Amino acid sequence: MTDCEVLIVGAGPSGLVLACLLAQEGVDVAVVDRRSQPRGYSRAIGLHPPALAVLELIGLEGAVRAEGLHVRSGVARSRGRTLGSLSFEKAWPERPFVLTLPQNRTEALLRGRLAQVAPEALRLGWEITDLTEEDDGVTAAAIASPDRHPAPGPKPSRAWRARVLVGADGPRSTVRRHGGIGTRTREMPDTYLMGDFPALTGPSPPSDAAASSTAVVHLEPGGVVEAFPLPGGSRRWVAHTGTRLVEPSAALLSRIVGDRTGEHLDPASATMASAFSVRRRIAERMVRGRSVLIGDAAHELSPIGGQGMTLGWLDTAQLAPLILRALTHGGPLDRSRGIEEFEQDRLRSARRAARQAELNTMLGRPMGMPAAAAREVLLRGMLGTPARLALARAFTMRGSSPPGLPPSRATGRSHHGRGDALRSS
Repeated sequence: MTDCEVLIVGAGPSGLVLACLLAQEGVDVAVVDRRSQPRGYSRAIGLHPPALAVLELIGLEGAVRAEGLHVRSGVARSRGRTLGSLSFEKAWPERPFVLTLPQNRTEALLRGRLAQVAPEALRLGWEITDLTEEDDGVTAAAIASPDRHPAPGPKPSRAWRARVLVGADGPRSTVRRHGGIGTRTREMPDTYLMGDFPALTGPSPPSDAAASSTAVVHLEPGGVVEAFPLPGGSRRWVAHTGTRLVEPSAALLSRIVGDRTGEHLDPASATMASAFSVRRRIAERMVRGRSVLIGDAAHELSPIGGQGMTLGWLDTAQLAPLILRALTHGGPLDRSRGIEEFEQDRLRSARRAARQAELNTMLGRPMGMPAAAAREVLLRGMLGTPARLALARAFTMRGSSPPGLPPSRATGRSHHGRGDALRSS
């Protein structure tokens, strides 16, 4: 059995950020994930300003800003006409953009940072099978996952014992299930196709730097089509596909984009295509005994708006000082000072983000011409008044940050022992 102070189940973005926050403070942390290899594709791409503030706490903001693309504005279009635009510069003067970087690259940077502060922390290829909580700790039993040990017969096993257990293991969280924590789930009827394509070669390719760093949302009668710029000149395209989930197909996505917007995408050039549906699933609580949930294990949102990864990182920034306090004073995490306020605040933030994501989803649904025309009038009016600043703040998650996040330094240097910043957050 391996002893540690904090065991994190899940080596995705939330688990890795929390591990870095704790390890650089000297906490003995282990991170376990059933995958034996890093994810080879990218799901999330957007890093909002508060996400960059969390990365500053672990010394990664500069590196991420250097690699990512800075999206400084967004444009809404419908039926070939521009309805209006949003600038993010006044919403967050210190970080006046939403940064796009493929999630697999973001995770690679996080693993590199964790290797600097805790070289032995990451343990890939182990699947948690049982969790037992006692007065003084939690024991996690695991077996080798199939991709780590594909041979038939009994699989290798091992166990960890920790004072604090963190479930960062996604929407189908093992930690949440073993802890008996229920969820409130709402399935939504919307489905989407998304894919990454090189720069446009059709009738309206980006012609300057401003255009190539602008997100474009086509609110068409047939359903929304979104285009987000990525590093290297490519774009991620997302299209509403009605209520029936379709097979991932770059050819189908290209056809939908062409039919609705007139843009030409070469399906042979796509580097990724996937399909997804939408649900809202929020845990009834985040903390029980010595266990705590973060990220998608605690709150799964509609990905439209791209708030999920940032929301999980804000969980970690608020949780890390409380774990440090609990380790110092002993006792279960749910009896630690400040933990009840943490749980209430983060669930409140999740519900607020879910409402915004669902509003974004509803605005992009297919609709008849009268409703589509009314939507155009509404958006043109909002984007032509000072209300657009409030929209920019909402889209950049201005109201989601817990107090104490640092201002931008963006130096790219590696920090060690950021205790003052962490404990004051």
